[in-house]
Parts: sequence; structure tokens; C-alpha cells
Amino acid sequence: MIHPTPARAGTSSPLRFDAVDALRGLAMVWMTVFHLSFDLNQFGYIKQDFYHDPLWTWQRTLIVSLFLFCAGLGQAIAVAQGQRWPRFWRRWAQVLGCALLVTLGSWWMYPQSFIYFGVLHGMALMLIIARLTASWGARLWWLGAGAIASQLIAEYAINTWATAELSNIFNSPQLNWLGLITRKPITEDYVPLLPWLGVMWWGVAAGTWLTRRGAALSWPLPAAFKPLALLGRWSLSYYMLHQPVLLGGLMAVGWLAK
Repeated sequence: MIHPTPARAGTSSPLRFDAVDALRGLAMVWMTVFHLSFDLNQFGYIKQDFYHDPLWTWQRTLIVSLFLFCAGLGQAIAVAQGQRWPRFWRRWAQVLGCALLVTLGSWWMYPQSFIYFGVLHGMALMLIIARLTASWGARLWWLGAGAIASQLIAEYAINTWATAELSNIFNSPQLNWLGLITRKPITEDYVPLLPWLGVMWWGVAAGTWLTRRGAALSWPLPAAFKPLALLGRWSLSYYMLHQPVLLGGLMAVGWLAK
């Protein structure tokens, strides 16, 4: 994820907003618990329906929302501190590269349901849009609400008026990344442009509002939350490493238990 790093005056050294980093770190911890539960289910240690049970589907929605909201916050702060496009593209390339690695890894583990447009794929596209629209300020609250609602409206419209051929076009892998679908694709992670762009736009709007209030982002963080802030600073690296570590650990436990 994009880290908000406002530069010190006259230097290129970044300052950190611990509260924002801690919020991102909270998302990482929650995601880890969720994925550990998912992996335990895959290994047969527990029996849960992660694809239909609201206990798990709603958690996934909230975790992804928190990720994208934090990414929007980061973009607003980066723009406010004058981040130039070359720096943006360097970080964006890291996100895209990790997204491609996720696709390769998931294809190896789940060839019938590999991830072709998951959270990192969606984030790579949404970050460009967020960057280009960051200066729109409070209007992003309304655009975000519209983006979230448009997915529901489009689904109703396609189901009601669209022909089967048109529905199949939007449901195809070539266009289902837009989110204008009538059935969810078979994939282990799916974060389309709509409605999720709306969540990132809300993050940008919130970040713009906070940066205009000076010290609003510099809230002192209690010592107990400092580890979350540290984790949040390395969110992309952690994201890429946590599942291999969890899966490797469970495989080792299974091997030792034999």
C-alpha cells in the first residue's frame, strides 16, 4: 500500500503518521487472523463455510474496505505533501508486481479458481484513479457513494433489462473486473472496480479533510499501539509474506504430527 510520508521541510526524509500506520497495521492483523482461519479450514482443522457464511463474508468485506480506505488516505496525504509522479509510479510498480506474483502463486495452488483480479490488482487500477482525482476534495464523498451504489443499480438494471448476451459480456473475465456482474466469478479473491473504488475515494476525501486541519493526523499513539504502526509501515511486504509463512507453518505442524 502507499505509505503517507510527508517530507520534512528542506529534506527528502519522510515523517510518519503513526495513527494512519496503526490503522493499516490493524487491517494486517485482522487479515492474518482471517487467513489463518481460512488455512485451518483448508487443512481440515476446523469446518467453516468461508464463501457463504456471513460471519466470514462480512469480515472479508470489512478487511478489504479498511485496506482500500487506508490506501485512499495515503494518496491524499502524498498529494498534500507534493509527491511527484515518478515516486508514485515506483510504488505503483511494486503493487502491480506483487499482484502478478499473487496470480502466479494462486494459479499454482488453485488452478481452477486462481486470482486474476484480487485486492492488489484492483488497488493498482484504483490508485491511478485516486491519484488523478485527489484534488476533487469533498466531491469524492459523493462520488464514492455513487460508485458503491452504482454497482447495485447496474446489477438490478442488467438483471431487469439486459439481454442474456449483454449479461454474459459483463460477466466475462474480460469485463468482470468492472464489477457490473450478475454472478460472482469463480476465483479465490475478487475486488472489482465497482463498488470498491468508492471506498478508496472515501479514504481520499477523509485524508484531504484531515490534511487541511494540520495536526489532525498527528494524534499521539499510545505505546500499546506502536507495534501496529510499525507493521503498517511494511504492509506490502507483510501482505506478500504472511500466507507463505502461515501455510508453511501448518504444513510443518501436519508433518510433525504424523
